[in-house]
Amino acid sequence: MAAVESTMLELGIEAPYFSLHDVLTGKTVTLDDYKGNRGLLVMFICNHCPYVKMIKQEFVKFATEFMPRGIAIVAISSNDVENYPDDSPEKMKEDAEQYGYPFPYLFDESQEIAKAYKAACTPDLFLFDEELKLYYRGQFDDARPKNEIKPSGRDLRKATDSMLAGESSPEKQIPSIGCNIKWKKGNEPSYFG
Repeated sequence: MAAVESTMLELGIEAPYFSLHDVLTGKTVTLDDYKGNRGLLVMFICNHCPYVKMIKQEFVKFATEFMPRGIAIVAISSNDVENYPDDSPEKMKEDAEQYGYPFPYLFDESQEIAKAYKAACTPDLFLFDEELKLYYRGQFDDARPKNEIKPSGRDLRKATDSMLAGESSPEKQIPSIGCNIKWKKGNEPSYFG
């Protein structure tokens, strides 16, 4: 399957609302739970995508560094689990436990949250400021499954540090790239392919 780039949602928009099931705790997690933080990172991922697999450990490292600094993080999987059973909630829980996710891993069964964020690929990253306005959307770093670059989270780290320092959004933001979200047949959004 060909790699897909993120849609690069317009900076400054308010974080779309979500209310989703956390596969780790069984609780419902909503956008309202994150008001009052210094920022919120919403990351669309899945279990089986090679682009996500290669950054999982580094992303957990990023989370353990930035969550204590006031950055809340949620990961969301929106893939069609009927055709991609490796992305089922049960497998999501196994994956989150294996990698030690310190953040909620939410299941977007209807795929409506992915559409609200215009998420296109895994990983697709959306960093919102303390007012829940979009500050950064783009790549984690330059690492890809077929290049020799080691994952570092360089781009996301730089953007998050800038946001926490009160600086303006980075002018240059490179789209994320990865596997397309696996849309249910007939549920593909207008921006998909």
